[in-house]
Amino acid sequence: LQQLDLSDNMLSDTIPSELGNLKKLQILYLGRNQLNGTIPSELGHFRVIKEFSLNQNLLTGTIPSELCNLKTLRKLHLDQTFLSGSIPGQIGSLAQLTNLFLNNSDLSGSIPSELGNLTKLQILSLGSNHFNGTIPSELGSLTQLTDLCLDLNALSGSIPSELGILTQLQHLWLNSNHFNGTIPSELGSLTMLTSLFLYENNLSGSLPSELGNL
Repeated sequence: LQQLDLSDNMLSDTIPSELGNLKKLQILYLGRNQLNGTIPSELGHFRVIKEFSLNQNLLTGTIPSELCNLKTLRKLHLDQTFLSGSIPGQIGSLAQLTNLFLNNSDLSGSIPSELGNLTKLQILSLGSNHFNGTIPSELGSLTQLTDLCLDLNALSGSIPSELGILTQLQHLWLNSNHFNGTIPSELGSLTMLTSLFLYENNLSGSLPSELGNL
């Protein structure tokens, strides 16, 4: 079996750990069901998986570190669940990842600097969680990013000037956090932006004239 798509049903109960035996599986879609319980660590045994989606379920527990063994993974959707705990730092080893959706869950802790290793990442969506601490400056290495969504968390500190390196960005959502300091003038380099959301923070100082370049 190479593709298994059971999304958009009313499936309930837990995810069978035996799915981890599907060594040839490339696509697993179980999203938009009523699956509960934890994510089996055995799902980290897939060898050639490219797309993995468990979004919009009733899943609890933490993100298993074993998922960070899925070296061929390109798209990981664990958003809109009840997953808690922190993002495993080992996630930085998923070098093929282009899409990472962890938004609208109960995740907390800091944003791991190891995410800066995911240089093929195009979408990083961590909004509507309980993340705290600062934005790692290492995210400035994600030069392929088109969407960076960190909104509706408890992030603080200043907005890193390194975000100005992400010239492919189309959506930068940092609203509804606790950021302070000034708006970096480097954001004026993001000429591909169509939405820049910085509202509901503690930003101060003057409005950079460089924003007129956007």
